[in-house]
Amino acid sequence: MFLALRELRFARTRFALMGAVIALVSVLVVLLSGLSAGLVNDGVSGLKQLPVTHFSFAGGTKTDAAFTRSIIDVEQVDQIAQQPGVAEAAPYGLMLANAKEDEGGQPVDLTLVGVEPGSFVAPTAVAEGELVGQADGIVVSSTAKDVGLELGDQVTLERLDRTLTVVGILPEQHTFGHVDIAYLPLSTWQALHAGGDVTVAADAEVPDVTTAAALRVTDDFDAEAADAAVGTVTRTLKASFGASPGYSAETATLMLIQVFLYAISALVVGAFFTVWTIQRRHEIAVMRAMGANRKFLLADSLGQAALLLVGAIGIGFAVGIGLGALLQGTSMPFALQAPDLTIAAVLLAVLGMIGAAAAVVRITSVDPLTALGGQR
Repeated sequence: MFLALRELRFARTRFALMGAVIALVSVLVVLLSGLSAGLVNDGVSGLKQLPVTHFSFAGGTKTDAAFTRSIIDVEQVDQIAQQPGVAEAAPYGLMLANAKEDEGGQPVDLTLVGVEPGSFVAPTAVAEGELVGQADGIVVSSTAKDVGLELGDQVTLERLDRTLTVVGILPEQHTFGHVDIAYLPLSTWQALHAGGDVTVAADAEVPDVTTAAALRVTDDFDAEAADAAVGTVTRTLKASFGASPGYSAETATLMLIQVFLYAISALVVGAFFTVWTIQRRHEIAVMRAMGANRKFLLADSLGQAALLLVGAIGIGFAVGIGLGALLQGTSMPFALQAPDLTIAAVLLAVLGMIGAAAAVVRITSVDPLTALGGQR
C-alpha cells in the first residue's frame, strides 16, 4: 500500500474530485432510498401494519385493482376460515371516500376500512381516544393530524351525506394509496358501501359483503385448493401491496433510477481508474523492472480504489442521512431505513470495486522493457 498511499497524497486534487463525484452519487442513492421507502410506507403502511399473511379477493380480480374492485360475501369469509391451514380469517372492507370537516369545510380524503371490532385485523392500541366500536366513530391514522383532524372532529362524507366522528387516533402511520386510513365497524362500512351504489334502494337490506378476507395461515395452507373451494383468489400480503394505487409504478420507477445510479457509479469509477492507470504506466513499468510482481501491483491499485470508495461513500452517506433527517420532518413521504442504506452502501462499494478492477487489470499487461523505453 506504500505506492497507493503516496499517490493519494501527491495526486490529492484528482482523487478529491473523483471522491466528490462518488460522494454525490452516494447522496443521491441515500435520498432515493429514503424516498422509495417513504412512498412505500405512504402507499401501503396500513397493510404492512396488519398481522396477516394473505388476502383472499373475489375470483378473477386483478392485483392492481383488487382492493377497489373486489367484493365477496361475508359468508365466503366464514368458508375460507374452515379451509385447512387457515388459523384466522376476518372480513376486511376498504373504500376510498372524499369528506369535509364540519368546522371550516376543509376537504379530507380518507380510506375507510371496515373491520369487525375485536377481530385480529382491528387496531389494538390508540394514542388518543378509543378503539373501533362506535357505529359512527372512526379511528384514524396518526398522519391524519397533519391534515388537521383531531380527536372529536366530525367529517361529512360527500355524496353519502353521512357524518362520522373521530373517536381515536392511532400511534402509527396507517395509509393506503397515500390516503389516511379511517377504521370503522364493518356494519357501518357496509352501509356506506351500499349507499355509494345507486342500484341499492334506500329501504333495501344492506348487503353482507366485504372487500376481502384477511387471513393468518399456517405452513400447510394450500391457496389453490382454498380458492377452488370458495371461489376466491388468494395472494400473499406482499403481493397485495400491488393493489395500492400507483404502488407498482412508483416502486418500479425508483428502482430503475437506483439501478442506473449504481451502473453510473461503476462506470465512473472504472473510467477514472482507466485513465489513472494509463497515466501511471511509467511508474508501473519502473516497479516491474525493480522486481514487483503483478499480484503486488494489482493489490496496491485495488487497495487504493477501496480507500477512495470507502471514504467517498462514507462522506456521501453522512451528508445524505443528514439531509434525509431534515426531510423526515416535512410532508414529503421520506423514511430512512438502516437495512436499505446498508445494502445500498455495500452495492455502491462492490460495483465500484468491479469497475476499478476492470480498469486496473491492464496493469498485468505492462511490459517493463517497452514502457521504460517510451515517453511519458
